[in-house]
Amino acid sequence: MNAPDAPAPASASAPAPFLAAGRRPSSVERHDVVVVGSGIAGVYTVLNAPEALDVALVTKETLDISNSSLAQGGIAVSLGRDDSPELHLQDTLYAGAGLCDEDVVRVLVNEARPVIQDICTLGVDFDRKERPAAGPAPEGVAQLALNREAAHSQNRIIHAGDTTGKEVCDKLTAVLLRRPRVHVRERTIVLDLLVRDGACCGVSVFDESTGEVRLLLADVVVCATGGYGQMYANTTNPAVATGDGACFAYRAGVPLMDLEFVQFHPTVLHHPQNTTFLISEAVRGEGALLRNLRGERFMPDYHEMAELAPRDVVSRSIFAEMNRHGDDHAWLDITARSREDLQARFPNIYRTCLGYGIDMAKDFVPIAPAEHYCMGGIRTDVFGRTGIAGFYACGEAACNGIHGANRLASNSLLEGLVFGRRIGQEITEVLARRDRRRHAHDERHFTRLLDVPDPRPTLSPWEEEGLRAQLRRTMTDKVGIVRTRAGMEEARAWLDALSARLDAHRPVGVHGYELRNLVLLARLTVGCALAREESRGAHFRADFPKTDDARWVMHQTRRLGDPL
Repeated sequence: MNAPDAPAPASASAPAPFLAAGRRPSSVERHDVVVVGSGIAGVYTVLNAPEALDVALVTKETLDISNSSLAQGGIAVSLGRDDSPELHLQDTLYAGAGLCDEDVVRVLVNEARPVIQDICTLGVDFDRKERPAAGPAPEGVAQLALNREAAHSQNRIIHAGDTTGKEVCDKLTAVLLRRPRVHVRERTIVLDLLVRDGACCGVSVFDESTGEVRLLLADVVVCATGGYGQMYANTTNPAVATGDGACFAYRAGVPLMDLEFVQFHPTVLHHPQNTTFLISEAVRGEGALLRNLRGERFMPDYHEMAELAPRDVVSRSIFAEMNRHGDDHAWLDITARSREDLQARFPNIYRTCLGYGIDMAKDFVPIAPAEHYCMGGIRTDVFGRTGIAGFYACGEAACNGIHGANRLASNSLLEGLVFGRRIGQEITEVLARRDRRRHAHDERHFTRLLDVPDPRPTLSPWEEEGLRAQLRRTMTDKVGIVRTRAGMEEARAWLDALSARLDAHRPVGVHGYELRNLVLLARLTVGCALAREESRGAHFRADFPKTDDARWVMHQTRRLGDPL
């Protein structure tokens, strides 16, 4: 991918920045670097930056809450005797349905092994092969156990039971907290990116615990805020996944790319008490079968790879099978495996299901697809650069062309690690070129912008919560697994009216800011989905069911000032 375009200038029709919130900043902090987001991408970026730097790590909730920490399956890396980075690349390109940037994917697959070796030295404990009957156990990453997930041609998924994300996050965070010059700012939402003369100057933030607006001035800002799964009613994402990073980047003029590609995970628990718990792809990799409510296995009728087809195919197949019979869920069957095997390989999944009265060793697990991952996000290049000097993005918040139209299983944690490391290493060069003489001018400039009265009324918290629930249901029903022009036009009209209503009111508190971010991203997503008149990867249109390579082997970007 070429270097990102220069950011677009603000226009009269552009969304108003949050920083004009009628509140003078209560304090101004100066740091070398601000990293936004406490998942794997954000934390590993900090760990790869020079220890001498003063770093603020900003997270909207507590440090331990992120999408990364919920990841079950594992991390893809070619370690097997018959595997190679080239095979990993080919599987990624196949899953991406023609829209992956091959050069960027090559970086991902070739730098996978070094980052895994590094995080193992930092204490991450992946599952390992059993010691051979004779001779010493293999050393280093060669001894890690490898499993397979959907659309992978080889066993290449390393894991820590079925809580891989938590293991990696916990160990990396423990190392981060020992860094003396890292300052963690919890329960703090970034409102806007501060940009002056084409260069990043820091961020404005709202501190939920004090109700104060603050300026965090810095020469480098890294966005690692994750995706926007809370746009949908049923999602595996935590409540914090509201696309804040994509929105503050967009308001600053940075292009967003590939927003129409939203991945739905095929197997999410469908139980009256829980419709968000992920049943890892690794369960199908270990032999689980999909059955309809009549007990019939159906995936061989939809794809030659059956249960191990790419995620978008499996999700649509389950959706089609449910609709064909008027069912609200399907079954996942792994009863061929013993209870001991399941408890050892999937302890968290087994324990959680058992808590709902489901014994995976003898019971089918009720499942249905739910939103899981956003391929789209802040457009970046292979070094995480965005076009604004000093502003970077990585992880699910970024879109650098790795995933194309459909992410290959277990490439997400790997992406955060590989590109977090690249950004961390590049920070040194950026800071070496900084001009410290402008800092005092920046502080005065942005303080004046914040000191602007905002006379608009506010909506009540319950009004905003009701609107958020309506938005999530509208996006699920009209812009979900299967889309049509009629449904999306209906969603767009409703969203336009909602946006106008919110513009007439001042946001109050974190939930008010989140709602406005979700509405902005929903409008942008609908626009991209309407424009792409074909079906490709995770974007499926019933009115354009074929893939159109003649017209649509291309990325869509949306930037400030473009029609919504």
